[in-house]
Amino acid sequence: MPLSEGVKFDERTRQIRGAGRVNSRVRVALEWGDAGKELRSEGYTMDTSSKGCMVVLPETAPVGEKVRLVNLINQLSREGTVVWRGHQSRGGWELGVEFEESCADFWGLDF
Repeated sequence: MPLSEGVKFDERTRQIRGAGRVNSRVRVALEWGDAGKELRSEGYTMDTSSKGCMVVLPETAPVGEKVRLVNLINQLSREGTVVWRGHQSRGGWELGVEFEESCADFWGLDF
C-alpha cells in the first residue's frame, strides 16, 4: 500500500507546507532587479502565511529571484525569494514568494 493511501489531503499538505495559510486578498507590490533595472509589479495575494504568500501579478519574476514584497495596505516590506511560478491567467501570473525570515505581523493577521 502506498504511503499516501488512506491519508487525508489536509494531513498531507500540513506536512508539506511549513506554515498555516489563510486565504486573503491583500494588495501588494513585488520589486526585483533585472540587468541593472529596478522592476516593480503590483497585484494581490491569493493566500498568505507567516512564511510567504502566493501572489498574482501582471508581470512575472523568475523562480529563484531575490525580491522585495511590499504590503500596500500597511507599507511594510519583506525580503524573499520566488520559489514557484504557476500558470498565467486573465488576472496575471501566479507566483509563490517565500520570506527570508518568518514574520507573523507582516499581514496584520494571526496565524
